[in-house]
Amino acid sequence: MHPGLIRPNVHVALRLPSGNITVHEIKPNTTISLGKYGSFQTRFLVGRPYHYTYEVLDEVDSSTGSGLRIVTSAELYTDIKEDDVPTVADLGDEKGDSVHDGAQYEVVDQEGKVVIRTNRNIIDDARSQTMTMQEIEMLKAEGKGSGKDLIAKILDSHSALDQKNAFALAKYTLRKSKKYLRQFTVLPMDVPLLANWMLNDKDATKTMEMREETLALAGSWSNIHVTPSQSAEDLQAMDQVGQGRWLMVDETGGLLVASAAEKLGVLHASNESHKRESIELSQQQSELPEDGEAQLQPETSLLPKPLPSKRKVPIAQSNTITLVHANSQPNLSLLRYFNFDAANPDLSHPLARHLRTISWLQLLHPEDDNACTEPEIVPPEILQTWKSGKRGNYHRKRRRWERTTSIVSETRAGGFDGLVVASFMSAPTILHHLVPLLRGAAQVVVYSPTLEPLVQLADFYSTARRVAFLNDRPESETMPTEDFPVDPTLLLAPTVQTVRCRPWQTLPGRTHPIMTGRGGAEGYVFHATRVLPAEGGVQARGFAKKRRTVSGDKTRGASEQKGSKEGGVKKADDDALMHT
Repeated sequence: MHPGLIRPNVHVALRLPSGNITVHEIKPNTTISLGKYGSFQTRFLVGRPYHYTYEVLDEVDSSTGSGLRIVTSAELYTDIKEDDVPTVADLGDEKGDSVHDGAQYEVVDQEGKVVIRTNRNIIDDARSQTMTMQEIEMLKAEGKGSGKDLIAKILDSHSALDQKNAFALAKYTLRKSKKYLRQFTVLPMDVPLLANWMLNDKDATKTMEMREETLALAGSWSNIHVTPSQSAEDLQAMDQVGQGRWLMVDETGGLLVASAAEKLGVLHASNESHKRESIELSQQQSELPEDGEAQLQPETSLLPKPLPSKRKVPIAQSNTITLVHANSQPNLSLLRYFNFDAANPDLSHPLARHLRTISWLQLLHPEDDNACTEPEIVPPEILQTWKSGKRGNYHRKRRRWERTTSIVSETRAGGFDGLVVASFMSAPTILHHLVPLLRGAAQVVVYSPTLEPLVQLADFYSTARRVAFLNDRPESETMPTEDFPVDPTLLLAPTVQTVRCRPWQTLPGRTHPIMTGRGGAEGYVFHATRVLPAEGGVQARGFAKKRRTVSGDKTRGASEQKGSKEGGVKKADDDALMHT
């Protein structure tokens, strides 16, 4: 999905030694600053692979001409690959100190050598570190390495290092490595990484505090998947607008749309598709005149066909996302991290063909929206007398109207394969208008940071509410009512679920959940299945076994004879049981 090498004008995530994530755009001829870890030119990253750890150099390497060096796996996992791990006693012998008498040990081998020392008698004292901060800053200014020399000097200047056990020593070394190592790892941008970054490092309220695991749960229940494309003749024979069409209401800044697009395979533009679409666009541009207008024939009618343009892209019929938004423009700011701008989309990006936006006004009352009003048709002879700029504006208005009316008509036709909602609006009001647009067996998923709105929504589609609705069905003109804000017969098996992956520290004798984890909203998911109510009464039919019809006397005599035989057999069994 991601290209193998880092390319210009893309967003990448840099994982620092401290574990923090920073997101940067690889703009040519710019500098990326990592704070205390140093800075480097973006040209040193272009053309290099992802998932590699790089070391920031103070000076450009003359042999490679780069200010970055790839850290090998042998350097990264040196401590893990070492067979002989030094014990505390070995560290004390190396420093010339003997083990203090009277110390309590947890593990001692047969030769009396200390394997694991307890740290119950260790008292943290700032005077244990003899190196001052001024000296550390001077070493940082003079150092030309990755920080390993500085860490070694800090460990060597610690007077109580021999008193630490293996776990405390590793923890202390790791803390200094996170602080002074000048390294970073380049990661490609994907939806889970973006969700965690927005939740932990940025403003979580912009994404409704949606976690990675909750986003995965919503994607699983929505059953978003790639659907093979079919021809227009096949779709017309099946009486369908298209296949693989998903309806969404996203107020997370585009995080939900990005997750659905990643599952549909239209979030990242591959190099082959980019090159192919660029060639097609260049061919279309070469066929057009300079003013973007086709040559008009004198005998053309007053209703000309849509004119080809370098700004016009065919709309996909399969694997599409239709986003319903409340404002004049949708909020898809997070899609810029995947090189897609909703206000000025790149025509070579797959989302330009597979993403459609429609406002609530256009969906419910299209006649009241100005974008759905057809521009005035200008005759060709008058159009030829206009200047090129005025003609271009006229054609742009016609294309915008044609695209808007096409999206509105297809959306109002319905037949969507699923509905995913993440909005601060009232869920019953959203489902009242959007559930009828779904086909049978479509999945409905609603996300909410809190539990109470989804519990109320599940009650509106409960069995008791459905029975009451069928017994006293209100008129369609009066819907929604106070007791029935939605039609409870349209959704089946409503459930409310939640999921939370909590990090744990798993060490012998020290297993416990990490108490410094982030709090906030848990996040809950409502799920139900779209059904088509049966029209009219329901009759039960089956293959019942036919019985012989006999006269009343014969039937009565046969039944009495059968009863007497069964009574005699039962009495004989009782007598035999009493004798035993």
